[in-house]
Amino acid sequence: MTKLLYVVTGSDHWTLKDGTAHPTGYWAEELVESHRTFTEAGWDIVVATPGGVTPTVDEGSLAVEANGGDEAKVADLKSYLESVKDVLASPARLEDQTASSFDAVFVPGGHGPMEDLAVSDDFGALVTEFLDSGKIVSAVCHAPAALLSAKRDDGSWPFSGYQLTGFTNQEEEQAGLADKAPWLLETRLRDGGASFSAADAWSPHVIVDRTVYTGQNPASTKALADRLVAALS
Repeated sequence: MTKLLYVVTGSDHWTLKDGTAHPTGYWAEELVESHRTFTEAGWDIVVATPGGVTPTVDEGSLAVEANGGDEAKVADLKSYLESVKDVLASPARLEDQTASSFDAVFVPGGHGPMEDLAVSDDFGALVTEFLDSGKIVSAVCHAPAALLSAKRDDGSWPFSGYQLTGFTNQEEEQAGLADKAPWLLETRLRDGGASFSAADAWSPHVIVDRTVYTGQNPASTKALADRLVAALS
């Protein structure tokens, strides 16, 4: 059975460049579509957060207008989150995990990872361990920010030279937060040495480079999760 480390942000806010706290957390569609896909594949999923804190859903991700006006979709998201509320209420501690215990690591997005996982030494060391052991590393939307925490002993970034995607500068601008952001994900990934790949804003886009699987935005989640299942089946 495939064993997955499913790392969710523990942050309920994102600190903007003026120092104010923007309420956030994980993005509902990204958690629901990925977790459901991996569960239906029969995987053994260990949900972990920094410090083992209960993760917070970004309430904006449950707004009808954030889901194309689709009320049925929002109802489905809420229903699935209710079905896994006990799992999310008592996650494992990220700090206690080792790559040797898992076949892959996956991180759903939301702005939360920009606040905690992007600067987590524990996650940085862990994801580097996954990468160096040839195991799948995967993240969607804003969650590739978590890869920024990885660092070699010589200070270099392990994902330099990889082709990656994630939430684009254009998408951040259209979402209305680019001018308030302390930094932009696409810019940071490019500056770190990644080859950044972007499709049209809000369209599904998945990039696979060796054992690193990334998705551009919420709409990319299901396709990304399906690629992981295919790779590990």
